[in-house]
Amino acid sequence: MKRIHIAVIVSTIDEDYQSGILSGIRQYAFTHDITLEHFVAFGNIGGDIGHDTGEYNIFSLADFNQFDGVILLINTIQNANYSEIVLERARRASVPVVCIDKNDSELYTICIDNEKAMRDMVEHFILYHNYTRINYVSGPKNNIDSYQRLKAYQDILKKYHIPVEEQRIYHGNFVTRDGVYAVQKFLQSAPPQAIICANDSMAIGVMNSLIAHGIRVPEDVAVSGFDYTYNARNYVPSLTSVKRPLERLGQLACEKIMNHVNHVPQKQNEIMETCCCFSQSCGCNQTPLLNTDEFKKRNFHVLESFSVDISLVSRMSSALTECDSFEKYIASLKPFIKEINCKEFYLCLCDNWKQGIMTDETEENYLMHILSPNHYHIHGYGEKILVPLAYKNGRFFDVPDFQASEMLPDLFSNTNQRGEYYFMPLHFGERCMGYCVIKNSDFPVTSKLFHNFMMTIGNSLESVRKIICLDRATRKLNKLYTIDALSEINNRNGFRICTQHLFQDCIREKKPVMLMFLDMDGLKYINDTFGHKAGDNAICYMAKVLRNTCNNNEVCCRFGGDEFIVFGANYTEEQAQNLSDRIQKDLEKINQKKHFSYTLAVSTGYHIAIPEPDTNLFQLVTTADNVMYEQKKKRKASKYLK
Repeated sequence: MKRIHIAVIVSTIDEDYQSGILSGIRQYAFTHDITLEHFVAFGNIGGDIGHDTGEYNIFSLADFNQFDGVILLINTIQNANYSEIVLERARRASVPVVCIDKNDSELYTICIDNEKAMRDMVEHFILYHNYTRINYVSGPKNNIDSYQRLKAYQDILKKYHIPVEEQRIYHGNFVTRDGVYAVQKFLQSAPPQAIICANDSMAIGVMNSLIAHGIRVPEDVAVSGFDYTYNARNYVPSLTSVKRPLERLGQLACEKIMNHVNHVPQKQNEIMETCCCFSQSCGCNQTPLLNTDEFKKRNFHVLESFSVDISLVSRMSSALTECDSFEKYIASLKPFIKEINCKEFYLCLCDNWKQGIMTDETEENYLMHILSPNHYHIHGYGEKILVPLAYKNGRFFDVPDFQASEMLPDLFSNTNQRGEYYFMPLHFGERCMGYCVIKNSDFPVTSKLFHNFMMTIGNSLESVRKIICLDRATRKLNKLYTIDALSEINNRNGFRICTQHLFQDCIREKKPVMLMFLDMDGLKYINDTFGHKAGDNAICYMAKVLRNTCNNNEVCCRFGGDEFIVFGANYTEEQAQNLSDRIQKDLEKINQKKHFSYTLAVSTGYHIAIPEPDTNLFQLVTTADNVMYEQKKKRKASKYLK
């Protein structure tokens, strides 16, 4: 029987809201032999658009039609453009899709009545506590939950003839720091009697900020949240909040997919009930704290786990930062993969992740190629995926390259055991490098440092890429500086660099050096008669002869135009004459073999001397040039032309 696979699209899984729903999904999947593939992003981190682009790109990897169903935690995607892209793909999918906390006429939806829950909360503050100066901390304007809760707040104020004042409303992003910013704004105008927040995280930020300003909660200002998270209800004072059946939301999402697969009739839309839990932060004290011993035990495990995870991420960051090659990077990463106690791990890279690390360094546009943003992925993962690191059941093994459309080789094979996969993006800003896949590990869902773990892998991979690119670029620049582009032997700079130590050794040890000067015969005739391309070919053949004959530690270079020089350390007259003879013989062989319309020929002259400390190398070159010139005068160019 074919195993059911469900894709889960979610962002920022370390928040209580996401954790609660995912817990319900995992519970149902475990008891019904369902494999889950979570595609996880961490968006809205510091407002960096490039980072969000790199994170949300992971959702493009999931081919919905390959799964038996899809669950969307759509409101966790804080970027409206990306959430709409995901929704549009879901509407076109040929499999059942369940959207949590957002109504959509074309999909199954499971929602709560946000407006009723918030109306009940605001009415409690007005009717039970007699507050009239009630401020509000909202979520993003383009988020449906945020919109509905804000609307309920405004409607209830109007119902009881309380003015809706814009200065009493702060628009945040559902994160703790928004509560701090909201209080800073509110304290600049008329102080509120109460602050109602659209979620618990912002409410905790509000309480922390009020207390920091010497304002008591609830004696001076009452506070409420929404979600009834563990931390909020065990905060001091415990937070008044709205309780939602988060685990049941996840379970019901799976049920809807299974009912669809099994052709069981069901409602398209579900509305889940909520209830207000009035606690210490509004002065009601109606909800009890967790048992103190249980609270202490849980917090001990949280702190212990946090300490272990900090050590893991810190050690991994240090190890990977020191890597100056990809091979060292992979070797350094391996031990840390074992530490997260996963059954499987795959480092999946786009085939162009290392753009700029080129094997062909003769490429004319090499440096431009490194810097151009047109040569890396921003959206999608390309066609081919490379797997430089794969781990399964305690051992590392090789995985062949595969098509990105597969997501992971044999992902849907019935031979695989049931499990939970986590697909996480690897990127640097908007530059997509690939993704990681983790199977059957608690680390992604229990660690508050999971995102730091993934960012460390991505950032250090980018550092390695840049180091390798810089090394290649430096070598390319050195080559451009020292190698003659046409003949591909040393130019004057290269000649000077290659000979300076040898020359100094000969001065210090009083050993003779040989400088040979070579001038091609008839090159002007070749250029004028057969064209400059033929002349360039003649120069290249001359350079090839020098490369083949200078095989006894000599250094040769193209001095300029049709002139070449050769340097030999600790050289004898016999060696110099032999070298000159070999050069002439090699030229004769080329002339016989190639059947040019012209003859390759060269005039040579050499000078051997023991250099004095004040001798300049190029003084010896000039002497060798004069010797060559005398030889050349004895030859007639016409003798070498056909």
